[in-house]
Amino acid sequence: MELTTQITWLFLLAIPIACVAWTVTHEEVFREPRDYCIKQTKDKRSLLARKFFYLFTCEYCFSHYVTFFFLFITKFHLLLPDWRGYLIAGFALVWIANVYMSLFGLLRQSIVVEKAEAAILKKEAEEAK
Repeated sequence: MELTTQITWLFLLAIPIACVAWTVTHEEVFREPRDYCIKQTKDKRSLLARKFFYLFTCEYCFSHYVTFFFLFITKFHLLLPDWRGYLIAGFALVWIANVYMSLFGLLRQSIVVEKAEAAILKKEAEEAK
């Protein structure tokens, strides 16, 4: 596969990885299972059990498993055609996906701040009337 095609795949394949990892670890649709996992990370005695449940609460950790799944179904590799290419692709995809999630998190945070500022300004305008 040509290098430009591989780079294109890298940046495009990181999008669904970021989407799945973010949705499971942050969005309301998975709140109850995530809350259960958070409780288990605090209550379980076994280190292995605590770490297992933790992976569903951390977008960085979970993105590794999502990436492994996407590598398995797409057979995407980067630079080298053997197992080393899969290893390189895996870490590159995790990194790019986490950049996407960080940017998305910053965007959402700025939207929350803007909404809060707008609500304050609206309240002040109503009080001034």
